[in-house]
Amino acid sequence: MSPGPTVYVVDDDAQFLKSMTRLLRLSGYETAQYESASALIDGLPNDPTGCILLDLDMPKMNGLQLQAHLAMTNRSLPLVFLTGRGNILSSVKAMKAGAEDFLCKPVQHKVLLAAVNRAIERNKTRAETREQHKLLHARFELLTPREMEVFYGVVAGKLNKEIAHQLSISVRTVKAHRQKMMRKIQLRRTIDLVSFAERLAAKDDPNASHNDSAAH
Repeated sequence: MSPGPTVYVVDDDAQFLKSMTRLLRLSGYETAQYESASALIDGLPNDPTGCILLDLDMPKMNGLQLQAHLAMTNRSLPLVFLTGRGNILSSVKAMKAGAEDFLCKPVQHKVLLAAVNRAIERNKTRAETREQHKLLHARFELLTPREMEVFYGVVAGKLNKEIAHQLSISVRTVKAHRQKMMRKIQLRRTIDLVSFAERLAAKDDPNASHNDSAAH
């Protein structure tokens, strides 16, 4: 059984790290704590779930640099930044790069926990989207090369006779391929096929913009 979502807390202030971890655990969250960005990089699982709560100002590698590194290595999780000083430029950079929130120390517990909960829910939604996309691809990959050609013709709005002319096959053969293609993809209507194609082409962007509040 895979572990549940975890809040990965990163802060070079040992006392603050301890208090944050205690608050999160008392609030029902699984936690893991790290005193530096490099420690998180070494300890983070390959396919983590949950979110990262991290200090902005840390020696050697700061929060923004860690954010960039995780994105490059494809191990990014929703990030909630904490900082001891208000820094508008840093907050803008963090949010543009996909951070969930940017909070200033000291932070009210209810504000912090709300941000963490949003981040975890965002991660869950992204995981569900990736799984749905994987299932769509699995169905599409059942098609033969010829069925894929018919698929793209139908999605482009072409009639059977137009597809037949383009592929130099008979209309009857197009209909046969179309029937098999729809059965494999598990759809019945052309409009559903178009929707399927749009979802298949959609990208799961972990840094997509969101409407959550950026400043506290």
